[in-house]
Amino acid sequence: MIDEKGRLFGKINIVDLLVILVIVIAAAVLGVKFLGPNSTIAVNPKTTQVTYKVLVESVQPEVYENIQQYIPSTLMASGELLDGQVIAVEAKPHTTNATVSASGDMLLGSTDKQLLDLTFTVECNVVNTITSEIGTQEVRLGKSHIIKTDKFEMSSGTITYCVWGDEAE
Repeated sequence: MIDEKGRLFGKINIVDLLVILVIVIAAAVLGVKFLGPNSTIAVNPKTTQVTYKVLVESVQPEVYENIQQYIPSTLMASGELLDGQVIAVEAKPHTTNATVSASGDMLLGSTDKQLLDLTFTVECNVVNTITSEIGTQEVRLGKSHIIKTDKFEMSSGTITYCVWGDEAE
């Protein structure tokens, strides 16, 4: 097998063979790391599904009509898509100027037929249920929230409903 000059099978030097083996192993490790099937997806088996609703008040009806065509829509932040979707949007007439009736037993409200209050339903997966962050925003009841997808963005919303994991059942 090894001749008097230290060649394996009379063809290759043992030191050269070891160098070639180290290069092949290093290339295989780097190939698996950077080109493997899960290289671009960070999988975290410990995510918790969060479902929440965001109320955005005083929206033009045309905006609501145009948003409907993009539901469902994936959330995004800082130019990257997130692990969450806006799955529904509901509209109600915007109510203003609440007054109490003269007898004091009835609350009267007038509606502004020009504006709508939109309620967005969002489902997402969070890694940490203590911070409950999706992108750069924390998900908490009463917290202001921006609904942003690659097709629309609604600022000045407020989270009005939130359930973590199996709490909805």
